[in-house]
Amino acid sequence: KDFIPHKPNALLQRVEILKDYVVVQRKESGLNTITVIDRKNNTSQHIDFGNAAYVANFSLPTDDYNSDSIRYSYMTITSPNAQYGYNLNSRQKKMLKQDKVGGHYDPSLYETLRIWATATDGTKVPVSLAYKKTLVKRDGSNPLYLYAYGSYGASTEPFFNSSIISLLDRGFIYAIAHIRGGQELGREWYENGKLLKKKNTFSDYVNAAQYLVNEKYTSPDRIVANGGSAGGMLMGAVTNMRPDLFRVVIAEVPWMDVITDMFNASLPLTTLEYDEWGDPNKKEYYDYMLTWSPLDNVKKVKYPSIFATGGLNDTQVPYFSPAKWVAKVRENNLGSNPVLFKVNMGAGHAGESGRFERQKLTAMKYVFALDQLGWNESTKTYSAGKAF
Repeated sequence: KDFIPHKPNALLQRVEILKDYVVVQRKESGLNTITVIDRKNNTSQHIDFGNAAYVANFSLPTDDYNSDSIRYSYMTITSPNAQYGYNLNSRQKKMLKQDKVGGHYDPSLYETLRIWATATDGTKVPVSLAYKKTLVKRDGSNPLYLYAYGSYGASTEPFFNSSIISLLDRGFIYAIAHIRGGQELGREWYENGKLLKKKNTFSDYVNAAQYLVNEKYTSPDRIVANGGSAGGMLMGAVTNMRPDLFRVVIAEVPWMDVITDMFNASLPLTTLEYDEWGDPNKKEYYDYMLTWSPLDNVKKVKYPSIFATGGLNDTQVPYFSPAKWVAKVRENNLGSNPVLFKVNMGAGHAGESGRFERQKLTAMKYVFALDQLGWNESTKTYSAGKAF
């Protein structure tokens, strides 16, 4: 008898067994669900979080097998992390504490939601959105910051990040495309975004961006694309595919020279990652990689404004990988948009240590995007002249 039935489109994350209850956490439809199963009558109930896009994780406050309570954390893109106590008998929750946000932050001024874009093959791709309620126009004039990762089965969560609020207050819509290659919709979501299906990752991102344009959340001349590491590789791939769809591309420590690196078995990650990208010594994988490798698919077109970063001490994505891509884009760019490359001389793959140094990089990314969109801080307008 199956006590916890298998769900092919869900990822089982945690199971805790108590005397009277079993608590199960899954990732379903891109969100963490917490289900309480009553062992006495085999009934179950989901904890209702009351939001369409959130992050939640439960834990046990004690090792007592007879316990009748759990704790869980909860946050959204616009609501900071909070800890709750939850009584399994009464099914009542109580907030224990919540992280403070400096200034006069009021989360009720913002909204988060989940929408679904349609991929090339008809697959529905979840997209998390956040914005300031009074600044969204739905006429295509809002700038939009579209983040994604989509590799290694790593799910991108809609975490709270206070720096994002500064964008929302300037009229931005912040979006996360939960593309294939992660595990937001279970193991199959990952399997359909790796090896000989890797291009699903890239087309999912492009289709998510196009859907946001079609639904008039934004316009191609207002989209800022962002990703780092394998997500930076994503930036290179989608920029080659649809350079007309993005106004700004921010590629952080991006892995761009895929073919060369995957042939070099002396690099620390190469052979370990044959299961992710394929072994180019096998013709089938080589031919497929060659169709999407960012460095190998740069074309003579007008490229969007690009800001790429690297770390001198990065052993996972050596700085010369994005450097070669930037040089090739500059050589082939038929437009006049800037293509910038910043190498941090004291950083590795995760960037420079220290809170303030990380904030400086975030500020640099945002300033580049705002500058390229023509933001005027005094008039609160972008180059098109609409006030936000």
